[in-house]
Amino acid sequence: MQAVILAAGRGTRIRPLSDSHPKPMLPVADRPLLAHVADAAVEAGAEELVFVVGYESDTVREFFGDSYRTVPVLYVEQGATDGTADAVDTARRTIDGDFLVLNGDNLYAARDVKRLVERSPSVAAYEVERPSNYGVLTTDGGVVTEVVEKPANPDSRMANAGAYVFPERALRWLEVEESERGERELTDVLASVADSFDVTPVEFDRWLDVGRPWELLEANERRLGRLAQRLDGDVHEDATVRGAVAVEPGATVDSGAVLEGPVLVREGASVGPNAYVRGATLLGRGVEVGHAVEIKNSVVMADTSVSHLSYVGDSVLGRDVNFGAGTNVANLRHDDQSVRVHVKGDAVDTGRRKFGVVVGDGAKTGINTSLNAGVKLSSGATTRPGESVTRDR
Repeated sequence: MQAVILAAGRGTRIRPLSDSHPKPMLPVADRPLLAHVADAAVEAGAEELVFVVGYESDTVREFFGDSYRTVPVLYVEQGATDGTADAVDTARRTIDGDFLVLNGDNLYAARDVKRLVERSPSVAAYEVERPSNYGVLTTDGGVVTEVVEKPANPDSRMANAGAYVFPERALRWLEVEESERGERELTDVLASVADSFDVTPVEFDRWLDVGRPWELLEANERRLGRLAQRLDGDVHEDATVRGAVAVEPGATVDSGAVLEGPVLVREGASVGPNAYVRGATLLGRGVEVGHAVEIKNSVVMADTSVSHLSYVGDSVLGRDVNFGAGTNVANLRHDDQSVRVHVKGDAVDTGRRKFGVVVGDGAKTGINTSLNAGVKLSSGATTRPGESVTRDR
């Protein structure tokens, strides 16, 4: 069976992290998010991977090449991103037989995808707390009878988790009308399939839609939780390592540093003297963590520097960021409410009592900068020495 993996979108809700980098290629532990999706497809038995690409597609092509884990890879380019049905329609000529469709920005468990394939035709279902934010599946006698997008009064809490196994005949129904959102929706294709076939809802045990910055943080928390201690880099004898800490070859940990897992220190990264790194933290390739810096439960992407006397908690820092000495991140509201972050102009509840900042590629802070909880710094943004930043910039 072929797996069609949708990875063409611009990822506007996760900006500024996607300003120059496709969202599915953002890091989750030791590989891009999209590679975790591909892993799930391969382990479920996919015999060919078809990536639907668009925005910054060269990044995807360079990573996967012509094959991934010995499975052949094809690419199809989606011009205008007119929705998920349009994305699959772009791949129509490459599809032969029943086919699996996965979103390139979702985190799946391989065993769940395998069960989906075994129950073809099928759709992934996942129980959510706020079903009105999703497409909700209505079932009768163990088959799908209806899919309602974001209903005001949902009949169930079973959301459409955006993974499908379609019969080949579904290719006839891809040219659906635009929805109210102005997109051709794969859920409308599912409705057509359900009119002609018994579509089985397969309840997934684990699923995460990684659409916004704090969900990228959660994805890393989940996958870093699988780490085992592996100290292949240069770890000073006077450093302290506790729990699931992985230090890749070419990474260094200096004297007096304390690492409490799960922590992943990638190739070329350095953790300076007396630094403290803890709590589901990813330090990407070439990252520099300097003297007396504390980093807690954060994603720090490649070639970023947090060099001196700083605190970074529950945050996502893009590539090539530079935090000046004494830059400190607030990650907790005094009223004990969950932190809100602006997404496409709206203040959105993260659902997290602790959340720090989101920093785009190439941003720089002056010394002794204070960054308030929930603040976003756009790519290339700068702050003045001693500045207190309480609004996005």
